[in-house]
Amino acid sequence: MRAAMQHEPGGVPRVENVDPPGPVDGAVLIEVTSVGLGAWDVVGAYREPIDFPCVVRGEGVGHADDGRRVYFGERSIRPFGGWAERTVVPAAEVWDVPDHIDDRTAITMGIAGTGALVPLEQADIQPGENVLVLGATGALGQIAVQLARVLNAGRVVGAARDRDSLDRLLDRGLVDAVAQVSGDDDVESLRAAAPDGYDVVLDIVYGEPFVAALKATRVGARLMSIGALAGPTATIGLGDLLYRTHTCVGTGQRPAAERRETWERLLHLAVTHDIAVDFVDYTLDQATEAWHAQTSSPHAKIVATV
Repeated sequence: MRAAMQHEPGGVPRVENVDPPGPVDGAVLIEVTSVGLGAWDVVGAYREPIDFPCVVRGEGVGHADDGRRVYFGERSIRPFGGWAERTVVPAAEVWDVPDHIDDRTAITMGIAGTGALVPLEQADIQPGENVLVLGATGALGQIAVQLARVLNAGRVVGAARDRDSLDRLLDRGLVDAVAQVSGDDDVESLRAAAPDGYDVVLDIVYGEPFVAALKATRVGARLMSIGALAGPTATIGLGDLLYRTHTCVGTGQRPAAERRETWERLLHLAVTHDIAVDFVDYTLDQATEAWHAQTSSPHAKIVATV
């Protein structure tokens, strides 16, 4: 079968012919039809160890041997992964896809959707509160700004580095305002978008943008960090954190049944509220190009047909 193989940590994958997976007790063989790529794939931030060479993991949609159309996360049994014609996945991680849900939606509401919904629900947004999404132009961020509105936010602000992508959020009506965080006067930029301060911050980037966001919050703010795309460390003054709560939220470590329930709720929300995300489409044979696009921050969800 054809598969996108990665031969070393950080190595760029290339499509090769490899032996397909065989039956594994407690697992499901899947013929892959679509597969996604995310930031966690290119940095190797998987829940389990990786042995090289291996197929790029990814989450995807395909057909089980019994004909069911299914979604699977990035927990394929090593060395297999989603970026291949076939993969093998533990049965608990294989979830039926409803007929009215397309492949793109099933994939996007998996890791990215869960990463947005879980921390926003934990933040307990109150009607009318100001919500800031740091890293709003990527797939997870785009979902988050829409879910914030569903969860009764009053003013929703998207922040990121790329001005054109921020303007697209405005053009699509997904946010009330945007703030460009480029390292210069970030605090003032964030405050200008919500002069009375933020009540909830969903932080996908951490680093210096998080410090700026903290300074733009008001008393009682809840800051939820789920990623560190801008860097894993930040210098925080105790005075800035006073009367505020900062929580680091992990979503992938939750039991499979809980993650499945969240995913199924997200599918319902996506349809009910017409949640939309920008996509960039590739094929399996374009795995190398897709990989380079993801490392360059595509401001969209990368999905490939297999």
